[in-house]
Formats: sequence, C-alpha cells, structure tokens
Amino acid sequence: MSAPLDLSDDLSPEMRDLMLRIESERGPQPDPTLLLPEEGRLQCERSNERNNINLPPMARTADIVVAADTQLGSHACRLRVLVPHCAGAGAVLFVHGGGFAFCSPETHERCARVLANETGLPVLVPDYRLAPEHPFPQGLYDIIACLRAAFSATAEAGVSAGPLIVSGDSAGANLALAAIVHEQEAESLHVSGALLFYGAFGVHFNTWSYEQFADGPGLTRAKMQRYWNWYCADENARRNPLAAPLLAGDEVLRALPPLYLMAAGVDPLLSDTLLLAERLKAVGRDDPITVVPGVTHGFLQNTHELAAAREVLAAAGEAARGMIRGSR
Repeated sequence: MSAPLDLSDDLSPEMRDLMLRIESERGPQPDPTLLLPEEGRLQCERSNERNNINLPPMARTADIVVAADTQLGSHACRLRVLVPHCAGAGAVLFVHGGGFAFCSPETHERCARVLANETGLPVLVPDYRLAPEHPFPQGLYDIIACLRAAFSATAEAGVSAGPLIVSGDSAGANLALAAIVHEQEAESLHVSGALLFYGAFGVHFNTWSYEQFADGPGLTRAKMQRYWNWYCADENARRNPLAAPLLAGDEVLRALPPLYLMAAGVDPLLSDTLLLAERLKAVGRDDPITVVPGVTHGFLQNTHELAAAREVLAAAGEAARGMIRGSR
C-alpha cells in the first residue's frame, strides 16, 4: 500500500482539502504502476468514478469506431463523441492522459464535457491502445487515425466539419502534440490549434520540478519513470520527437499551429511545459502559458470540486475560440 498522504506546503487550501477528503474516503491505495497493468487500470477506473458524477448534459453522445489504417499502423479505435447544445462546426480531439498506460474516455468524461461546453464544439475522445502491451508508437498511430477521421467518422453523430482543435492532458498532451508533428510533416491535415494541459513532453527526470516534487504529492518521479519504461523503453526511440516532442527541431516547432499551454504548479512535469514554452519563444513564437499555483498533476479531473479546474477549462475555451478566429 502507499504511504500516508504527505502534503506539500505549496498546495492551495482548496487542493489540500480535496486531497485530504479523498484520502479519508478511500484510504491508502496501491501504486498502480507497481500492479499488473490490468489491475492498475481497474484501480484507476474506480478511483475516477468520483470525478464523473453530475455530468454536464450534452445534446448528443455516441460511441463510433474509427477503422484501422493498415498503412499507418493503427487499429480500430473507439471514439467517444460528446456534442454540446448549440455546438458550432468543428471539433476538439481530446486525448486522455494516464501515463500512456491507464485511463479511458470514461475516466475523463466530465472533464471532456466541460471542455465541450466551454469551447462550444463537439469533443472526441479516442480509446487508444495502451502501454505496456502497446508501446510507442502504437497508441500514437491510433490517435493520428482518429485525427484524420475526425469529421468523416463522426458526421452521423452530428459533428459538422470545421476547425479542428487538438487537446490532451499529461501523456495525452504528449500524444496530441506528437500527432500534430506527424501530420505537419506529412502535410496531410490542417489543425487550427492545440490545448495542452500539464504535458509529459520529454524523457528527462532531473529537471527543477522533478527534483522539487520527486515524491509528490500525487504524481512522483518514480511513477513517471515506470510510465516511460512501459511506453518507450528503448533509448534510441526516446530520441524520436514523436516520442518526446521537446526534441522537435526549430523549424518543426516554428510551424506548429497556435498552442495554449497550461501547467500545474505542484507537479514533477511543470518543467516540461516551461521548457516547451522556452523552445517556442526561442523560435519567435508567443504562445500563452498558464501555470496554476497550488494544484497537483491531474487536477482537471476534479471539475465538480475545484474552482481552479473550471477556470482553466473556461480559459482554454476562450483560447480555442481565438485560435478559430485566427485561422479564418
């Protein structure tokens, strides 16, 4: 079992109270990265049930299947479609996080519904293949296939072709950005922008934030090391920008669509976002970055309890509308 919760002095009162409440509700839990993958996934699904209550109503919801693309290397992939009331043309492809190994469209559904309402666009959540059974680049190829089929596969579910925004949290932000890089180099798709929340953009465990928050609270350095070992254990593959987007070349970064970057202030991955922002600024870009103080990695899962989570998604919605206006 995990040790009793050791809370950082850096936490906001709201975040601290929530973490203590969750601890009192369920007690110490095993570290899911030390369990068999299927056991860890079951634990994550159960722990996220409390985050997916009082779901914001949608005009339509559906599950459709994006067919396998044998040339690309993707498999058939379920796509959760969430269409808000008064949805505009276009869509957000939202890639759920979970260390490349855990979580699902269901664990992130409330977050995705709030994002749909804030952007005014349908949100599409792929149920991509997970590591360690399906390491890099298998899950990424599923995301790319869903990106390419975002409108053709979802028309019957009420999604109208229009601007396409890509989004993701944590490992999902990595996959979202890598999918854009892949399609940018293939010159096969236009993306209006990306909303990237506390992403895992590089394979380096000695940054300032990894040192500062090595033992949490919440996400730890050891967990991230195990996640990366599951997803991309090969050192040569880790040098591929599609695995670690921080390694993308200057021209690739310069050509990216507009990005909205958000990081949590109490998070081993904080430096990943800061480093990406520095790289973007160095090539002449001015992408907005928000660091939310006092919150831990994954706090967007708590939209029904944390004002900070709702505020971030409202800001992301405004950023998405700006991206769409700028792409016209």
